Amino acid sequence: MKRGHFGEFGGRYVPEMLIPVLEELEQTYLEVKKDKKFQKEFKDLLKTYCGRPTPLTFAQNLSEKLGGAKIYLKNEGLNLTGAHKITHCIGQALLAKRMSKTRLIAETGAGQHGVATATVAARFGFSCTVYMGEVDIQRQRPNVFLMEQLGAEVIPVSFGQKTLKDAVNAALKDYIENVKTTHYVLGSVVGPHPFPTINRDFQSVVGKEIRKQINKVEQRLPDYVIACVGGGSNAIGAFTDFIHESSVRLLGVEAGGKGKEIGENATRFPTGSIGVIEGYKSYFLQDSDGNLQKTHSISAGLDYPGIGPQLSDLQNSGRVKFTSVTDKEALEAFRLLAQTEGIIPALESAHAVAEAIKLAPKLNKDQVIVVNLSGRGDKDLFIIAKSFRDKNFFQFLKDYIKEEENEFD
Repeated sequence: MKRGHFGEFGGRYVPEMLIPVLEELEQTYLEVKKDKKFQKEFKDLLKTYCGRPTPLTFAQNLSEKLGGAKIYLKNEGLNLTGAHKITHCIGQALLAKRMSKTRLIAETGAGQHGVATATVAARFGFSCTVYMGEVDIQRQRPNVFLMEQLGAEVIPVSFGQKTLKDAVNAALKDYIENVKTTHYVLGSVVGPHPFPTINRDFQSVVGKEIRKQINKVEQRLPDYVIACVGGGSNAIGAFTDFIHESSVRLLGVEAGGKGKEIGENATRFPTGSIGVIEGYKSYFLQDSDGNLQKTHSISAGLDYPGIGPQLSDLQNSGRVKFTSVTDKEALEAFRLLAQTEGIIPALESAHAVAEAIKLAPKLNKDQVIVVNLSGRGDKDLFIIAKSFRDKNFFQFLKDYIKEEENEFD
């Protein structure tokens, strides 16, 4: 296998001026993999700062309601900042510190990666800039506020579709212009080598924890591990420890959106095609000229038109099966999980829950499903309220705004 490739996917397709800094990053990462002091600091921070290990929760009420398999939830929303993203951000911040960088930049869609990057920047004393599409800023405003309180500068991206893919392009441009001082905390298992490998390795703690936790309560491995897939960081984190366990089926859940036409979803399989975009080779939603197509998902973190190269390879080999869930199904799963288990998932994670809801009744009661619940739903408050047409919530907002306007007049 070629360095930086997963089968035919991956690689490093970037402007020449980025090659030295990516080689520096790769070399530094290879060094710290063998550095016991670095690994101890990383693990200690995951435990004492991030809140790991996150719990594996038996969804007893949901399981009984559905019948069939037992459903367990790997609750990554209980990490600091509310999602799995903090894990690789801690790792990358330690790498940046070792390379004597003074500034962190990031792209973000749902805002969770942006908040996590701003958090580690504050913790380790970096300045921080986060790029975010104008569309995502509107639908994830609470996370923008949090990033700013953490000291980050949030720069709206106003070109293209004004979503995650455009934020990636803006961040790459910044990276090219500021390679001496800046580390790009890329937010998923995408981008040029070595980012897909680095983020996979940092996130692999998720699957290792699942293995240990499920063995403790069930004395066996799960039959299924399910995760939502945008770029793929939470999915590859949950899957990696089970890739060579043939008894464990791995399901990746894409955003089925609101329809099957172009621009109504973000399902790379089976409609995507192979291309080289944003520094790596993988499957993308693109037209015949190689231009990225418009995408849609009710969840800001799942509307990315590409997917991590290792996941493309795992799909081609048949090791990971990809399915899709519509906006409507995700909203129904959000409400059902909240009302049966008292757990409010991120809309991204609700896609994985929806797949488990469809699958569990088809299985036997002695079978086990683990859902990687990649984040919690605080950030989606306004989207959820709008989707459920909660008149009381919006009346509260109107009254509150009127009260504040009177106070400032």
